[in-house]
Amino acid sequence: MKKLVAYITTGFPDLDFTEDAALALKEAGVDILELGVPFSDPVADGPVIEKANLKSLQQGFKMKHLFDVSKTIAKEIDTLWMGYFNSFYHQGITQITKQAKEYGINGFIIPDLPHEEAQQYKSSFLQQDLALIDFVAPTDSKERIKTVLHNAQKFIYLVAYAGITGAGKSEDLTQVISNIREISDTNIYIGFGVNEKTAKQKAKGVDGVIVGSAFVSIMLDNAITYNDKISQMQNLAKIIKEEINS
Repeated sequence: MKKLVAYITTGFPDLDFTEDAALALKEAGVDILELGVPFSDPVADGPVIEKANLKSLQQGFKMKHLFDVSKTIAKEIDTLWMGYFNSFYHQGITQITKQAKEYGINGFIIPDLPHEEAQQYKSSFLQQDLALIDFVAPTDSKERIKTVLHNAQKFIYLVAYAGITGAGKSEDLTQVISNIREISDTNIYIGFGVNEKTAKQKAKGVDGVIVGSAFVSIMLDNAITYNDKISQMQNLAKIIKEEINS
C-alpha cells in the first residue's frame, strides 16, 4: 500500500490544534507526519505554508513548543521534524539530534541543507539512529542522483517540479524515477503540488505522496471552526489515501 505523509505547521493555530490534528490525521490513514518548524523565510514553501509559518511565529512559537508537542505526538505516529537549517543549527546539531531521539522523532527533513554540507553533520544523525531525508529534483542527472542517494534512509523525497510547494505544476518524472530505482531500493515519496485532485496521477511509479499546502489551507480557513478544520483535514487524508491506492 502506498504511503501518505502529511505536513502541518507546529503551533498554528495553536499547540492544542497541532496535537489534535496530528492524532486525527493518524486515524484518517496518514502514515508519517512532518511537524513543520516555523521559520521566517521558508524558501522551499509556497505562500500557504509561509503564511502559517509567520502566524505561528507572531503568536510566539519557540523551539520548546516543538519539543512539547513532539512528546505527545511521536508516541502515536511516525514523526519527522521538517524545518530550515538555521532553526536546528542554533540549537546545536549534536544537541538537537539527542533531543529528537529523546522525544521519539525518527528523522529530519531540511530542504535548505545541500547534500555536500550535510555530510559534516551526518554522524550526529547516525549516532541517534535518525534519518536525514535526501531530496532528488527532476533536473538531477543520474550521476548526481547516485551521489545524493548513497545510503539513503527511510524514504527519498522526490520534488515534483522545480519551484516551491503548492504551485501545482506538472513534469514528466518517468526518467528520474527510473534513474532512482536503478541506484536505490529506498522508497520514493513525491512532494510539491500534491492534493486530492493530483494525488492519483502523481503517485504513479512511486511509493507514496507528501502533502502539505492542502492541509495547511484548511488550517488557515478562518470561516470554519476548530472541529471542522480537524474533520476536513481527516476527510482530505482519507480521500488522498484512497486515491493513491486505487
